[in-house]
Amino acid sequence: MIDLSMIEWGDIAFATWETLVMTGVSLLFTILLGLPLGILLFVTASGQLLEQRGLYRVLSFIVNVLRSVPFLILLIVMIPVTVLLIGTSLGVEGAIPPLVVGTSPLFARLVENVLREVDRGVIEACQAMGIPTHRIIFGALLPEAMPGLIAATTVTAITLMSYAAMSGVIGGGGLGDLAIRFGYQRFQTEVMVITVALLVLLVQFIQLAGDRLVLRFSRK
Repeated sequence: MIDLSMIEWGDIAFATWETLVMTGVSLLFTILLGLPLGILLFVTASGQLLEQRGLYRVLSFIVNVLRSVPFLILLIVMIPVTVLLIGTSLGVEGAIPPLVVGTSPLFARLVENVLREVDRGVIEACQAMGIPTHRIIFGALLPEAMPGLIAATTVTAITLMSYAAMSGVIGGGGLGDLAIRFGYQRFQTEVMVITVALLVLLVQFIQLAGDRLVLRFSRK
């Protein structure tokens, strides 16, 4: 039976805050990197606004390579780079670079797929009116794709949450680190159960918020 009286709730609260910080900051940088990359993948693809097949193949290859690396391996491989950039590979700060590198390619590919779903007639109508390419992208394409982009962001945020928990393997902080140090290494089952329950609740909250935003921005 789980003894909740043995749980240090202050540590649980702090670990939850660290997980939210890791997820939020990493999501911000993932959007800043992944959104332009996804747009570039879309517009340079065959038959699109700025068709550049060579550039598209190079970008697509890089995205596919980064997506194929398991995140736990990426965490370890990036330790020297993380130390160079941040000064440490531990804690919240040390977890953010691999989180961003691990999810930016995923988000970019999701963005590309969302943009492909936009009605081709919208783009053709804008081109027929002589609207410049950059205005088509930011004035027509992205607004039309907004519900899909929000859904893609929701998926990415949930992925980041799970990756943030995995970063506890190398001392990345947050609920994952707490679960490993106390729940696994010290056999405190109650800590493991609480951390898993909190991660489930956080994921449910993110999904619910994302679904509500999608409905709000969807055309009636």
